[in-house]
Amino acid sequence: MPPSPLRWTYTGIRVRDVGRSVRFYKKIGFREVGRGKMDHGGVYVGLVFPGSAHELELNYYPRGNPFYSPYRTGSEFDHFGFDVDDIEAWVRRLRRGHLPILADWTERGFRLVFTRDPDGNWLEVGGKVRAPPSRPRAKPRRPS
Repeated sequence: MPPSPLRWTYTGIRVRDVGRSVRFYKKIGFREVGRGKMDHGGVYVGLVFPGSAHELELNYYPRGNPFYSPYRTGSEFDHFGFDVDDIEAWVRRLRRGHLPILADWTERGFRLVFTRDPDGNWLEVGGKVRAPPSRPRAKPRRPS
């Protein structure tokens, strides 16, 4: 009998300050769908992005908790990746939110823009570059 299908439902990341991280993710459009205290004393906050079924779970483990460990930004986690329909609107949203644009390039018609959350986790927002609207060319004027 084959195993049942694997369904990826959420990603949990460790954060240093729940409030700070929730504010960051809400600034870029996530909505809180739940929060609570774990039996062992940890705290979690569930976030979703409208239109996506995948949940981001922010986890905080206070000092003395069995799952606590000093937080260090490392290379174990690379980045979250998001596809968007209007990359230019997203760049404006990041700038309006005073969120740093750490990398920004275009390759093969796809623009990739990176920012960081408060704990140093990279977020990639990518979308197709739209062609600028065409403008009618002005006819050259003859000198009079």
